[in-house]
Amino acid sequence: MNKVILVGNLTRDPEIKYAQTNNMAIARFTIAVSRRFKREGEPDSDFFNCTAFGKTAEFVQKYFTKGKRMMLIGRIQNDNYTNKNGEKVYSVQILAEEVEFGEKKGASETTENNDDDFMPVPEADDDAIPFFNA
Repeated sequence: MNKVILVGNLTRDPEIKYAQTNNMAIARFTIAVSRRFKREGEPDSDFFNCTAFGKTAEFVQKYFTKGKRMMLIGRIQNDNYTNKNGEKVYSVQILAEEVEFGEKKGASETTENNDDDFMPVPEADDDAIPFFNA
């Protein structure tokens, strides 16, 4: 099984192109994922190159920009090749299959509400609530 789940922030705006043969959208982006355990002198985050296709690519391009938090489910693919100097080059990319918002709705906007995702309940007369006999 080849499945990866990442939660992180985009390091730049997604780049989108369309395939010449079938006009399919292809979005490329990089996601920075914080390391859970950090050692002194080591990086705090890992950076993953990602590619999305079709509707997923269009979704990424439309709703995500640099700094936005993303939840991604996909698979890992090796992109190894031999360069023009005859040297073997190893690289890995993430192929995004599902993408979701990683921030709460309206997280970038300032609101007067508490940040608890609950709406206020209006005061009610106890007699108006059925089966309420305290």
